[in-house]
Amino acid sequence: MSSKNTRYLQQIIKDVLQKKMVFLGGPRQSGKTTLSLQYMNPPSIKNKQYLNWDRTSDKSLILKDQIPLDAEVLVLDEIHKYKKWRNLIKGIYDKFHDDHKIIVTGSARLDYFRKGGDSLLGRYRYFRLHPFSISEYKKNPTNEDLNRMMKFGGFPEPLFSMTENEHRIWQKERMIKVVQDDLRDLDNVKDISLLLLLAELIPSKVGSPLSLKSLEEDLQVSQPTIARWVQLLGLVYYSFTIAPYGAPKIRAVKKLQKIYLWDWSQVEESGFRFENLVASHLLKYCHFIEDTEGHNMELRYLRDTDGREIDFVVLKNKKPIFAVECKTGDKKLSPHIKYFKDRTPIPEFYQVHMKDKDYGVATSGRVLPFITFCKLKGMV
Repeated sequence: MSSKNTRYLQQIIKDVLQKKMVFLGGPRQSGKTTLSLQYMNPPSIKNKQYLNWDRTSDKSLILKDQIPLDAEVLVLDEIHKYKKWRNLIKGIYDKFHDDHKIIVTGSARLDYFRKGGDSLLGRYRYFRLHPFSISEYKKNPTNEDLNRMMKFGGFPEPLFSMTENEHRIWQKERMIKVVQDDLRDLDNVKDISLLLLLAELIPSKVGSPLSLKSLEEDLQVSQPTIARWVQLLGLVYYSFTIAPYGAPKIRAVKKLQKIYLWDWSQVEESGFRFENLVASHLLKYCHFIEDTEGHNMELRYLRDTDGREIDFVVLKNKKPIFAVECKTGDKKLSPHIKYFKDRTPIPEFYQVHMKDKDYGVATSGRVLPFITFCKLKGMV
Protein backbone atom coordinates (compact mmCIF):
# COMPACT_ATOMS: atom_id res chain seq x y z
CA MET A 1 0.00 0.00 0.00
CA SER A 2 1.32 3.47 -0.85
CA SER A 3 1.07 6.67 1.15
CA LYS A 4 0.06 8.29 -2.15
CA ASN A 5 -3.30 6.52 -2.10
CA THR A 6 -6.43 8.66 -2.08
CA ARG A 7 -6.63 10.70 1.13
CA TYR A 8 -9.89 11.33 2.98
CA LEU A 9 -10.00 15.03 2.03
CA GLN A 10 -9.10 14.60 -1.63
CA GLN A 11 -12.53 14.78 -3.27
CA ILE A 12 -13.77 17.48 -0.89
CA ILE A 13 -10.80 19.72 -1.70
CA LYS A 14 -11.28 19.10 -5.42
CA ASP A 15 -14.89 20.30 -5.19
CA VAL A 16 -13.98 23.40 -3.15
CA LEU A 17 -11.23 24.39 -5.61
CA GLN A 18 -13.88 24.99 -8.24
CA LYS A 19 -15.07 27.98 -6.20
CA LYS A 20 -12.41 29.08 -3.71
CA MET A 21 -8.82 28.76 -2.60
CA VAL A 22 -7.95 25.91 -0.25
CA PHE A 23 -5.80 26.41 2.84
CA LEU A 24 -4.40 23.07 4.02
CA GLY A 25 -2.90 22.88 7.51
CA GLY A 26 -1.74 20.02 9.66
CA PRO A 27 1.33 18.39 11.18
CA ARG A 28 4.66 18.34 9.43
CA GLN A 29 5.00 15.18 7.27
CA SER A 30 1.30 14.31 7.40
CA GLY A 31 1.11 14.34 3.58
CA LYS A 32 -0.01 17.90 2.76
CA THR A 33 2.48 18.43 -0.07
CA THR A 34 1.79 14.99 -1.56
CA LEU A 35 -1.95 15.62 -1.47
CA SER A 36 -1.57 19.11 -3.01
CA LEU A 37 0.64 17.90 -5.84
CA GLN A 38 -1.94 15.30 -6.83
CA TYR A 39 -4.10 18.12 -8.19
CA MET A 40 -1.34 18.78 -10.74
CA ASN A 41 -1.35 15.23 -12.11
CA PRO A 42 -4.20 15.23 -14.67
CA PRO A 43 -2.74 15.45 -18.23
CA SER A 44 -5.34 18.13 -19.04
CA ILE A 45 -3.51 20.57 -16.73
CA LYS A 46 -0.69 21.98 -18.85
CA ASN A 47 0.52 24.82 -16.64
CA LYS A 48 1.14 24.10 -12.97
CA GLN A 49 3.44 25.58 -10.36
CA TYR A 50 4.67 24.55 -6.91
CA LEU A 51 6.57 27.08 -4.81
CA ASN A 52 7.96 26.46 -1.31
CA TRP A 53 8.94 29.44 0.85
CA ASP A 54 11.62 27.32 2.54
CA ARG A 55 13.39 26.78 -0.80
CA THR A 56 15.77 29.65 -1.59
CA SER A 57 15.04 29.81 -5.34
CA ASP A 58 11.28 29.81 -4.77
CA LYS A 59 11.56 32.46 -2.04
CA SER A 60 13.45 34.65 -4.50
CA LEU A 61 10.65 34.39 -7.08
CA ILE A 62 8.07 35.32 -4.47
CA LEU A 63 10.03 38.30 -3.14
CA LYS A 64 10.66 39.59 -6.66
CA ASP A 65 6.96 39.24 -7.49
CA GLN A 66 7.80 36.76 -10.25
CA ILE A 67 5.27 34.02 -9.44
CA PRO A 68 4.21 32.42 -12.76
CA LEU A 69 0.59 33.54 -13.04
CA ASP A 70 -0.22 31.42 -16.09
CA ALA A 71 -0.41 28.32 -13.87
CA GLU A 72 -3.80 26.62 -13.82
CA VAL A 73 -2.90 25.06 -10.46
CA LEU A 74 -0.70 27.05 -8.05
CA VAL A 75 0.51 25.43 -4.83
CA LEU A 76 2.18 27.74 -2.29
CA ASP A 77 3.86 25.83 0.54
CA GLU A 78 4.75 27.53 3.86
CA ILE A 79 3.97 30.92 2.28
CA HIS A 80 2.51 32.16 5.57
CA LYS A 81 6.10 32.66 6.79
CA TYR A 82 6.29 35.64 4.41
CA LYS A 83 5.26 38.83 6.22
CA LYS A 84 3.12 40.12 3.32
CA TRP A 85 1.62 36.77 2.35
CA ARG A 86 -2.03 37.78 2.84
CA ASN A 87 -1.83 40.72 0.43
CA LEU A 88 0.13 38.62 -2.06
CA ILE A 89 -2.46 35.84 -2.15
CA LYS A 90 -5.39 38.26 -2.11
CA GLY A 91 -4.00 40.03 -5.17
CA ILE A 92 -3.47 36.78 -7.08
CA TYR A 93 -6.90 35.44 -6.18
CA ASP A 94 -8.87 38.60 -6.93
CA LYS A 95 -7.29 38.91 -10.38
CA PHE A 96 -6.99 35.30 -11.50
CA HIS A 97 -9.39 33.13 -9.45
CA ASP A 98 -11.65 32.37 -12.42
CA ASP A 99 -8.81 30.56 -14.19
CA HIS A 100 -6.65 29.39 -11.28
CA LYS A 101 -6.88 26.79 -8.56
CA ILE A 102 -4.82 27.92 -5.57
CA ILE A 103 -3.73 25.73 -2.65
CA VAL A 104 -1.87 27.20 0.33
CA THR A 105 -0.27 24.72 2.74
CA GLY A 106 1.51 25.08 6.06
CA SER A 107 2.59 22.89 8.96
CA ALA A 108 3.29 25.36 11.79
CA ARG A 109 -0.34 26.14 12.43
CA LEU A 110 -1.42 27.88 9.24
CA ASP A 111 -4.74 28.51 11.00
CA TYR A 112 -2.81 30.53 13.61
CA PHE A 113 -1.01 32.68 11.03
CA ARG A 114 -4.11 33.26 8.90
CA LYS A 115 -5.85 34.96 11.82
CA GLY A 116 -5.36 38.61 12.63
CA GLY A 117 -7.04 40.12 9.58
CA ASP A 118 -10.08 39.65 7.37
CA SER A 119 -8.47 40.53 4.02
CA LEU A 120 -8.98 36.95 2.80
CA LEU A 121 -12.45 36.47 4.25
CA GLY A 122 -14.75 34.53 1.93
CA ARG A 123 -11.96 33.64 -0.48
CA TYR A 124 -10.85 30.29 0.94
CA ARG A 125 -11.80 27.17 2.89
CA TYR A 126 -9.50 25.81 5.56
CA PHE A 127 -8.92 22.09 6.14
CA ARG A 128 -6.72 20.24 8.63
CA LEU A 129 -5.03 17.13 7.26
CA HIS A 130 -4.45 14.49 9.91
CA PRO A 131 -2.15 11.47 9.72
CA PHE A 132 -3.71 8.16 8.71
CA SER A 133 -6.40 6.64 10.92
CA ILE A 134 -7.23 2.94 10.88
CA SER A 135 -10.27 3.62 8.67
CA GLU A 136 -8.20 5.54 6.14
CA TYR A 137 -5.28 3.11 6.27
CA LYS A 138 -7.34 0.09 5.25
CA LYS A 139 -10.87 -0.24 3.89
CA ASN A 140 -11.49 -3.39 5.95
CA PRO A 141 -8.87 -3.23 8.71
CA THR A 142 -7.89 -6.17 10.89
CA ASN A 143 -6.39 -6.36 14.36
CA GLU A 144 -3.03 -6.89 12.67
CA ASP A 145 -3.48 -3.51 10.94
CA LEU A 146 -4.39 -1.91 14.27
CA ASN A 147 -1.31 -3.39 15.94
CA ARG A 148 0.82 -2.04 13.09
CA MET A 149 -0.61 1.44 13.62
CA MET A 150 -0.03 1.14 17.35
CA LYS A 151 3.63 0.39 16.67
CA PHE A 152 4.44 2.83 13.85
CA GLY A 153 1.85 5.60 14.31
CA GLY A 154 -0.26 7.22 11.61
CA PHE A 155 2.28 9.36 9.76
CA PRO A 156 2.74 8.09 6.18
CA GLU A 157 6.51 7.57 6.10
CA PRO A 158 6.98 5.28 9.13
CA LEU A 159 3.57 3.61 8.70
CA PHE A 160 4.23 2.47 5.15
CA SER A 161 7.93 1.69 5.52
CA MET A 162 7.31 -0.39 8.69
CA THR A 163 11.03 -0.47 9.55
CA GLU A 164 11.90 -0.10 13.22
CA ASN A 165 15.30 1.55 12.69
CA GLU A 166 13.92 4.04 10.17
CA HIS A 167 11.00 4.73 12.49
CA ARG A 168 13.28 5.68 15.38
CA ILE A 169 15.40 7.92 13.15
CA TRP A 170 12.27 9.55 11.72
CA GLN A 171 10.93 10.27 15.22
CA LYS A 172 14.13 12.00 16.32
CA GLU A 173 14.40 14.07 13.15
CA ARG A 174 10.75 15.11 13.32
CA MET A 175 11.03 16.25 16.94
CA ILE A 176 14.05 18.42 16.14
CA LYS A 177 12.41 19.95 13.06
CA VAL A 178 9.14 20.64 14.87
CA VAL A 179 10.66 22.10 18.04
CA GLN A 180 13.58 23.96 16.50
CA ASP A 181 12.44 24.97 13.02
CA ASP A 182 8.67 25.38 13.35
CA LEU A 183 8.80 27.01 16.78
CA ARG A 184 11.46 29.45 15.60
CA ASP A 185 9.03 30.66 12.95
CA LEU A 186 6.22 30.94 15.49
CA ASP A 187 7.72 32.38 18.65
CA ASN A 188 10.99 33.64 20.09
CA VAL A 189 11.83 30.85 22.51
CA LYS A 190 15.15 31.56 24.20
CA ASP A 191 15.86 28.17 25.73
CA ILE A 192 15.15 25.60 23.02
CA SER A 193 17.05 22.90 24.94
CA LEU A 194 14.60 23.04 27.85
CA LEU A 195 11.63 23.06 25.49
CA LEU A 196 13.09 19.97 23.79
CA LEU A 197 13.32 18.37 27.24
CA LEU A 198 9.65 19.19 27.83
CA ALA A 199 8.79 17.55 24.50
CA GLU A 200 10.69 14.44 25.60
CA LEU A 201 8.80 14.36 28.92
CA ILE A 202 5.31 14.66 27.45
CA PRO A 203 4.99 11.01 26.27
CA SER A 204 5.21 9.92 29.92
CA LYS A 205 2.41 12.36 30.84
CA VAL A 206 -0.13 10.99 28.35
CA GLY A 207 -3.31 9.62 29.91
CA SER A 208 -3.22 11.55 33.19
CA PRO A 209 -4.27 15.10 34.08
CA LEU A 210 -1.36 17.37 33.24
CA SER A 211 0.39 18.68 36.35
CA LEU A 212 2.29 21.92 35.71
CA LYS A 213 3.69 21.68 39.24
CA SER A 214 5.31 18.32 38.45
CA LEU A 215 6.79 19.71 35.23
CA GLU A 216 8.05 22.76 37.14
CA GLU A 217 9.99 20.43 39.44
CA ASP A 218 11.36 18.45 36.48
CA LEU A 219 12.44 21.45 34.41
CA GLN A 220 13.07 24.11 37.06
CA VAL A 221 10.99 26.53 34.98
CA SER A 222 7.98 28.54 36.18
CA GLN A 223 4.48 27.15 35.64
CA PRO A 224 3.37 30.10 33.43
CA THR A 225 6.36 29.46 31.15
CA ILE A 226 5.59 25.75 30.95
CA ALA A 227 1.93 26.52 30.19
CA ARG A 228 3.05 28.78 27.32
CA TRP A 229 5.43 26.11 26.01
CA VAL A 230 2.67 23.48 26.07
CA GLN A 231 0.51 25.87 24.07
CA LEU A 232 3.33 26.40 21.56
CA LEU A 233 3.84 22.65 21.14
CA GLY A 234 0.15 22.46 20.31
CA LEU A 235 0.45 25.23 17.73
CA VAL A 236 3.16 23.31 15.86
CA TYR A 237 1.20 20.04 15.98
CA TYR A 238 3.51 18.18 18.33
CA SER A 239 0.87 17.63 21.01
CA PHE A 240 -2.71 18.58 21.80
CA THR A 241 -4.63 19.07 25.03
CA ILE A 242 -8.23 18.37 25.95
CA ALA A 243 -10.20 20.07 28.71
CA PRO A 244 -12.55 18.41 31.22
CA TYR A 245 -16.29 18.21 30.62
CA GLY A 246 -18.47 19.30 33.50
CA ALA A 247 -22.07 18.33 34.22
CA PRO A 248 -24.33 19.90 36.90
CA LYS A 249 -25.00 16.68 38.83
CA ILE A 250 -21.38 15.63 39.34
CA ARG A 251 -18.38 17.20 41.05
CA ALA A 252 -16.28 17.33 37.92
CA VAL A 253 -12.72 18.58 37.79
CA LYS A 254 -12.78 21.85 35.88
CA LYS A 255 -9.24 22.99 35.11
CA LEU A 256 -6.81 20.10 34.73
CA GLN A 257 -6.16 19.29 31.08
CA LYS A 258 -4.94 16.03 29.55
CA ILE A 259 -2.25 15.98 26.89
CA TYR A 260 -1.72 13.69 23.89
CA LEU A 261 0.73 13.43 21.01
CA TRP A 262 0.06 13.67 17.29
CA ASP A 263 2.49 10.75 16.97
CA TRP A 264 1.09 8.24 19.46
CA SER A 265 3.92 5.78 18.72
CA GLN A 266 6.13 7.87 21.05
CA VAL A 267 4.13 6.67 24.08
CA GLU A 268 5.89 3.70 25.69
CA GLU A 269 3.15 2.06 27.80
CA SER A 270 0.70 0.13 25.61
CA GLY A 271 -2.47 1.15 27.48
CA PHE A 272 -1.70 4.86 27.26
CA ARG A 273 -0.52 4.47 23.67
CA PHE A 274 -3.89 2.94 22.76
CA GLU A 275 -5.66 5.77 24.59
CA ASN A 276 -3.60 8.29 22.59
CA LEU A 277 -4.44 6.49 19.35
CA VAL A 278 -8.16 6.72 20.19
CA ALA A 279 -7.77 10.40 21.13
CA SER A 280 -6.14 11.11 17.77
CA HIS A 281 -8.91 9.33 15.89
CA LEU A 282 -11.60 11.25 17.77
CA LEU A 283 -9.82 14.58 17.19
CA LYS A 284 -9.64 13.79 13.47
CA TYR A 285 -13.37 13.00 13.54
CA CYS A 286 -14.11 16.34 15.24
CA HIS A 287 -11.90 18.37 12.89
CA PHE A 288 -13.40 16.69 9.82
CA ILE A 289 -16.96 17.59 10.86
CA GLU A 290 -15.91 21.14 11.73
CA ASP A 291 -14.04 21.69 8.47
CA THR A 292 -16.63 20.11 6.17
CA GLU A 293 -19.97 20.79 7.92
CA GLY A 294 -19.28 23.87 10.06
CA HIS A 295 -20.48 22.41 13.37
CA ASN A 296 -18.63 23.39 16.55
CA MET A 297 -16.95 20.17 17.73
CA GLU A 298 -15.04 19.57 20.97
CA LEU A 299 -13.10 16.64 22.39
CA ARG A 300 -13.07 16.52 26.19
CA TYR A 301 -12.70 14.05 29.05
CA LEU A 302 -14.86 13.37 32.11
CA ARG A 303 -13.46 13.09 35.63
CA ASP A 304 -14.93 13.84 39.05
CA THR A 305 -13.18 14.82 42.26
CA ASP A 306 -13.39 11.23 43.53
CA GLY A 307 -11.27 9.97 40.64
CA ARG A 308 -13.98 8.36 38.50
CA GLU A 309 -13.16 8.97 34.87
CA ILE A 310 -14.26 8.41 31.27
CA ASP A 311 -11.47 8.97 28.78
CA PHE A 312 -13.32 11.02 26.14
CA VAL A 313 -16.52 12.95 25.55
CA VAL A 314 -17.36 14.29 22.08
CA LEU A 315 -19.47 17.45 21.97
CA LYS A 316 -21.32 18.86 18.97
CA ASN A 317 -22.46 22.47 19.24
CA LYS A 318 -21.76 22.30 23.00
CA LYS A 319 -23.95 19.22 23.54
CA PRO A 320 -22.41 15.81 24.32
CA ILE A 321 -23.17 13.19 21.67
CA PHE A 322 -21.17 10.20 22.95
CA ALA A 323 -18.42 9.18 25.38
CA VAL A 324 -15.60 6.65 24.93
CA GLU A 325 -13.66 4.64 27.48
CA CYS A 326 -10.49 2.78 26.39
CA LYS A 327 -9.34 -0.66 27.48
CA THR A 328 -6.62 -2.73 25.81
CA GLY A 329 -8.50 -5.98 26.54
CA ASP A 330 -12.14 -6.95 25.90
CA LYS A 331 -13.22 -6.47 29.51
CA LYS A 332 -16.63 -5.96 31.08
CA LEU A 333 -18.19 -2.53 31.10
CA SER A 334 -16.45 -0.10 33.45
CA PRO A 335 -18.58 0.78 36.53
CA HIS A 336 -17.72 4.44 35.85
CA ILE A 337 -19.84 4.29 32.71
CA LYS A 338 -22.99 3.37 34.64
CA TYR A 339 -22.22 6.02 37.25
CA PHE A 340 -21.90 8.82 34.69
CA LYS A 341 -24.73 7.47 32.53
CA ASP A 342 -27.11 8.10 35.44
CA ARG A 343 -25.78 11.58 36.20
CA THR A 344 -24.93 13.27 32.88
CA PRO A 345 -26.82 14.12 29.67
CA ILE A 346 -24.38 12.05 27.59
CA PRO A 347 -26.68 9.84 25.46
CA GLU A 348 -24.24 7.10 24.39
CA PHE A 349 -21.31 5.40 26.11
CA TYR A 350 -18.81 3.10 24.41
CA GLN A 351 -15.96 1.05 25.81
CA VAL A 352 -13.47 0.21 23.05
CA HIS A 353 -10.73 -2.40 23.10
CA MET A 354 -8.11 -4.00 20.84
CA LYS A 355 -9.54 -7.53 20.78
CA ASP A 356 -12.19 -9.20 18.58
CA LYS A 357 -15.18 -9.68 20.86
CA ASP A 358 -18.23 -7.42 20.54
CA TYR A 359 -20.34 -7.66 23.69
CA GLY A 360 -23.23 -5.77 22.10
CA VAL A 361 -25.39 -3.08 23.64
CA ALA A 362 -25.94 -3.14 27.40
CA THR A 363 -28.19 -0.91 29.48
CA SER A 364 -25.47 1.63 30.25
CA GLY A 365 -23.19 1.27 27.23
CA ARG A 366 -21.53 -0.98 24.71
CA VAL A 367 -18.23 -2.88 24.85
CA LEU A 368 -16.85 -3.39 21.35
CA PRO A 369 -13.63 -3.60 19.31
CA PHE A 370 -12.17 -0.22 18.37
CA ILE A 371 -12.25 -1.16 14.67
CA THR A 372 -16.00 -1.84 14.95
CA PHE A 373 -16.51 1.46 16.75
CA CYS A 374 -14.75 3.33 13.92
CA LYS A 375 -17.09 1.74 11.36
CA LEU A 376 -20.13 2.44 13.54
CA LYS A 377 -19.31 6.13 13.87
CA GLY A 378 -18.13 6.63 10.30
CA MET A 379 -14.60 7.62 11.30
CA VAL A 380 -12.57 9.06 8.44
